[in-house]
Amino acid sequence: MHSSHLLLEEPIRMTSILEPSKSSFFPALTKIVGTLGPKSRSVEVIAGCLKAGMSVARFDFSWCDADYHQETLENLKIAVKSTKKLCAVMLDTVGPELQVINKTEKAISLKADGLVTLTPSQDQEASSEVLPINFDGLAKAVKKGDTIFVGQYLFTGSETTSVWLEVEEVKGDDVICISRNAATLGGPLFTLHVSQVHIDMPTLTEKDKEVISTWGVQNKIDFLSLSYCRHAEDVRQARELLNSCGDLSQTQIFAKIENEEGLTHFDEILQEADGIILSRGNLGIDLPPEKVFLFQKAALYKCNMAGKPAVLTRVVDSMTDNLRPTRAGATDVANAVLDGSDAILLGAETLRGLYPVETISTVGRICCEAEKVFNQDLFFKKTVKYVGEPMTHLESIASSAVRAAIKVKASVIICFTSSGRAARLIAKYRPTMPVLSVVIPRLTTNQLKWSFSGAFEARQSLIVRGLFPMLADPRHPAESTSATNESVLKVALDHGKQAGVIKSHDRVVVCQKVGDASVVKIIELED
Repeated sequence: MHSSHLLLEEPIRMTSILEPSKSSFFPALTKIVGTLGPKSRSVEVIAGCLKAGMSVARFDFSWCDADYHQETLENLKIAVKSTKKLCAVMLDTVGPELQVINKTEKAISLKADGLVTLTPSQDQEASSEVLPINFDGLAKAVKKGDTIFVGQYLFTGSETTSVWLEVEEVKGDDVICISRNAATLGGPLFTLHVSQVHIDMPTLTEKDKEVISTWGVQNKIDFLSLSYCRHAEDVRQARELLNSCGDLSQTQIFAKIENEEGLTHFDEILQEADGIILSRGNLGIDLPPEKVFLFQKAALYKCNMAGKPAVLTRVVDSMTDNLRPTRAGATDVANAVLDGSDAILLGAETLRGLYPVETISTVGRICCEAEKVFNQDLFFKKTVKYVGEPMTHLESIASSAVRAAIKVKASVIICFTSSGRAARLIAKYRPTMPVLSVVIPRLTTNQLKWSFSGAFEARQSLIVRGLFPMLADPRHPAESTSATNESVLKVALDHGKQAGVIKSHDRVVVCQKVGDASVVKIIELED
C-alpha cells in the first residue's frame, strides 16, 4: 500500500502523474474541518460531507443564534448515525470582532475615492456615506493613514464584496475614510478589520461566555476555537471558564491566530493552547502578502515540533461559487500538507458555498496526493533532533513504533490508549500509514454516579493528522488469552480489514501497555 511512496526530491515519472487517484476508506491522513451553515445544514448534505471526509464540524457563532446552530447540530447527530462516521464538534467564538451593522439589509454601494464615515451611533441607518459599527473606541485606536477593511465575505479577497478604506480624519467618535475601491456590501453584518491596530475589547466577550456556558455545555463541545487570540492569558481565561462549566473541563482550546498581536505572542500562546488555527484571512491583512508564507511555514514547524495540531484556513475560496478550485488554490492545499498541517478548515466554502460536499472531496484528494510525496524521513530526523536526548519513555516508544512501521512497510499502526496521548505522540512523527487509535474507556465516579471516559478522547483525535479513533468495548481485554475470548486487538484488526487498510499477509505494528511496560510489536497477518 505504501511501497509506491515517492518523494518530491526524487524524479517523478510524468506518466505516473496522469494515473487516476485511488479512492479508499480514509480519503486522506490530513483532516478536514467543515463549517456548517445555510448551504450545509440538512441531514442529506451533512451526511455527504461526512462521507466525503469531514471529521470536525465547526459552528461559527458570528452567524445566527444558538437555536439555529442547535437545529444544525441535531441534523449532524442523525447524519453521524446513518453514515457511522464519527464527527467532533467545534464552537467558534465571535471574539473582539468589529462589525458594521446594516439593519435594513439593503445592499450598500461604495465608490472608489468616495468618503465614508464609520460611526459608533448604531441608531443611524447604514448607507454609502455612513456605516454604523459595534465599537465606540475606534476613533481612539486609529490615526490618519491607517488601513481598514470592510466586507461581509471580506477575507475571500473578492474586490466586489469587500472594500479597502484609508483613514482620512478622526472627528470626535467618528472616523472619516476614503474608499480605495468600488464595492457593493450586502447583508445584515459586515466584518471590519483594522490592520495592525490594537482593539481594546476582551477576547472572550459576554456573548461568547453565555454561548459557551449554555450551548457549549448542553452539547459537550470537543473543541473551542478562540477567535482573535492575542496573548497566552486569553487561553488561560478561556480554560478557567471551561473548567467552571464542569462538563467542559476536557474541551480542547484551539487558539486562532488572526492578527499581528497573536503573531508576536505566538510562542507563549502555543505553550498554553491545545492546538492552533492559522486564520490566514485576517492575517493576510495584517501582514504584507510576501510575508504570509513565511508565517505559515514557521508556525506550522513550531506546532509540529510541539506535537500540537495545526489547522490552516482559506485555501480554496474559489470553490465557494465554483465546482473546481483555481490552480493556485489546489497547490495551496498541497503545500499546506507538505508544510505539516494537521487539518484544513473550510469556512465560506461549506458555510454558504454552492458545492460543500464536492469541496471536501476535492480537498481530500489533493491532501492524499500531497501525502504520497511528503518527505517523512526528513521530517522524522528533524523531530527526533528537536526532541533531543534523553527522550521520555513515551516519546521513545512512539518514535520507535513509527520507525518500525516504516521499516517493515506496515499497512497500519494500532495504538491502545486511554488518554489519547500515546496516539498523538505517534502521529507527531507523521507515519505514512494510518494510526488506529483504540481508546480504552475508563470507569470514573464523582461519588454520585458512574461514567465512562473515552468519547472525548476519541473525537478529539479527529483533528490530528493520521489518527483514526475507535472506541473500544470496556468488557473486552486488550489481548485474548483464550481462543473463544474476543480481544480488542481482534476487533481493531477486523475494523482495519473492513476499512480496507489491512489485508491478508500485511504487517501491523501494535503499540500497547502491558502492566507497567509499553510494548511495540510487529504482527504478520495470515489469510
